[in-house]
Amino acid sequence: MTQIIKNRAIVEDQWTVVRAAEDGTLPAVDALPAGKIVVPFALWQASRDAIAASRGKDELGVWLAPDSEPADIAGDFDRVALIAVDFPVFRDGRGYSIGRLLRERYGYKGELRAIGDVLHDQLRFYERCGFDAYALRADKDIHDALRAFTEFTVQYQGAFDEPAPLFRRRGADANAAQKVPA
Repeated sequence: MTQIIKNRAIVEDQWTVVRAAEDGTLPAVDALPAGKIVVPFALWQASRDAIAASRGKDELGVWLAPDSEPADIAGDFDRVALIAVDFPVFRDGRGYSIGRLLRERYGYKGELRAIGDVLHDQLRFYERCGFDAYALRADKDIHDALRAFTEFTVQYQGAFDEPAPLFRRRGADANAAQKVPA
């Protein structure tokens, strides 16, 4: 079974990511695999009621392409257990924005997974945007990738995981130290 990183730990992946055929056609709802599935957003939009009726919320996820609009799935948060964002190539960073929008603007609280061309170098950046699960590219060492979370000890910019930038955190620490009686 495939392994993923979830909440900074290696776990067995129990989900099957459903993709369109090479010619771009989406699978029929009755042809979807059994078990926990992550379906393309286009299939979800076309057949959400039929897909939701075929399995429970705990067995259903949706993946967004880089050009998907996160607002379009915000109304369905209560119908899915996970949302994945596809990173088709290393240099396509649109998914980072999708992750932040899902977490910060739309308040998504469930599992947010990075799929596709996911590499060690990007894991900490995904996490800073709100992702909590990562399906690494098959040719990469998942155990080596865990180091990505501890390679940097200080973050300068504000992000989902630490909204205040470093200069604000240092200023708050200095103000607190001045107020402490000696």
